[in-house]
Amino acid sequence: MFLVEFPFAFVRRRRGHQRRSPYKNKANIRLMAKKLYVGGLPYKTTDAELRDAFSKAGAVDSATVIIDKMTGRSKGFGFVEMSNDDEANAAIEMWNGKELDGRTLTVNEARPLQPRAPRSDGGGQGGRGGFDRGSRSW
Repeated sequence: MFLVEFPFAFVRRRRGHQRRSPYKNKANIRLMAKKLYVGGLPYKTTDAELRDAFSKAGAVDSATVIIDKMTGRSKGFGFVEMSNDDEANAAIEMWNGKELDGRTLTVNEARPLQPRAPRSDGGGQGGRGGFDRGSRSW
């Protein structure tokens, strides 16, 4: 019989013992922040303006306006993370359906990002790998 020494082979846990999460103790649990979706933003709105507007409803952990990578312009929506559920609900009541700089806002609880289906066209290259030899006449 051969004995092969792997560093991970000698790490054992006793039966029934598992690693403990630091959040098992209720004293360690912080109130969870709630993320809000904010749609219909004016295109000139900045992160600081969004934070200032929502800080009237409570403490804001973060405020982000989503920017188009190609144009560098706002996409007209963003996300605000509030400190707790009560303040988030107050922000929804305060801003949903209200106007900010002439545009009506849509504010609700953000949904988790859904995984996208893989592309079927070859990854954006038109399915031909970006090389077109057939159109040239030699």
